[in-house]
Amino acid sequence: MKLDFTNRSLNCDIEVPGDKSISHRAIMFGAIAHGDTHIKGFLYSEDCKSTLSCFRQLGVEIKELENEIIVHGKGIQGLKKPLEHLDVGNSGTTIRLMSGLLAGSAISATLFGDASIAKRPMARVIKPLSEMGANIKGSIDGNYAPIKVTGTQLKGITYKMPIASAQVKSAILLAGIHAEGETRVIEPNPSRDHTERFLRAFGGAIFTENNEIVIKGNQQLHGQLLHIPGDISSAAFWMVAAAITPGSEVKLLKVGLNPTRTGIIDVMKEMGSDIEIEELESTGEPYGNIIVRYSNLRGTVIDGELITRLIDEIPIIALLATQALGQTTIRNAEELRVKETDRIAATSEQLSLLGANIIPTKDGLIIKGGSKLFGAEVDSCGDHRIGMMLAVSALVTDGPVILNNADAIAVSYPTFINDLNKNLC
Repeated sequence: MKLDFTNRSLNCDIEVPGDKSISHRAIMFGAIAHGDTHIKGFLYSEDCKSTLSCFRQLGVEIKELENEIIVHGKGIQGLKKPLEHLDVGNSGTTIRLMSGLLAGSAISATLFGDASIAKRPMARVIKPLSEMGANIKGSIDGNYAPIKVTGTQLKGITYKMPIASAQVKSAILLAGIHAEGETRVIEPNPSRDHTERFLRAFGGAIFTENNEIVIKGNQQLHGQLLHIPGDISSAAFWMVAAAITPGSEVKLLKVGLNPTRTGIIDVMKEMGSDIEIEELESTGEPYGNIIVRYSNLRGTVIDGELITRLIDEIPIIALLATQALGQTTIRNAEELRVKETDRIAATSEQLSLLGANIIPTKDGLIIKGGSKLFGAEVDSCGDHRIGMMLAVSALVTDGPVILNNADAIAVSYPTFINDLNKNLC
């Protein structure tokens, strides 16, 4: 795909697609609740469609109407054994959260995915679930998909997580809903808390204090009306596009502002971005409008607790850093090595092809800003966030960018490149 955006800017209002993390959980919680759950703003991306398909195979009736999805929940015991293995596609969220959810059910199922999923570590989920009494087995020394889960009666545990991970935490909590006794999860740093918010919204008993989450077992959840805000991880690409492209101003409408996800805003402000937030009222997930204007940027250091709050945004932050004055150092981000691809390597390799001065490290990146980028042939490496980052880079390259494997973008934002083309001045 040829992207030629030279000497063009952005001046527009944009409503980004619904939050991917929240869309996954909306289907899952609706399926194990009793009664109907009405979902507005669902993200129809490839990942979320994989979750929809899996729960239909489990016997959950899901109606797709013009402006909403209705999930007819029958509780965890209402799930039926699938006739075939469950294909999660490219979705790590689906395979890890479903492992926890199915562990306390009355059925057995096998979860598998694409080539990327087959390389992603699953022992981090299998280990705590096994401690709860789950009958769960992975492949290749028990660390990889396919994963076979045979539902059984679970017991609550206290689990101190070695690294902060919303997916691992959520798998444990979803298992804990139907376990005997209390389940306690202790995080080293707060990770995104969408699962905890869903538990409260669906009537569950959950207690959180500092980095500790406690839920009671054998709970019954009840269907809800859900409005999914725009995905800040998708909005991040527009935010950076406006910040680095002269003459640009973008207003992003109704974007989720969950504080466990807004690290991108904090970093951009620290780097000198001109950002304005208009908070809107919310009874569940906070949301609002984000306005970003072009500005001069400076390098910074990104590490520690902040990494957990922007782990998915690091590729686009790396592009931002190439246009800043001075050096940006990203560290403590070793989790990027086991995402859809090795995002540290992929970000470094692809931006280097465009002329960036970027050095990969064991746990992050060192970017020397002020680089003049030029057009080149690059590749998404099958990773949606790498693909979108490279599409945005075409706004500041001297010459067109040829983006191979652009179809990977459909995993989270199917219309991104079309929307970008449409809003260029």
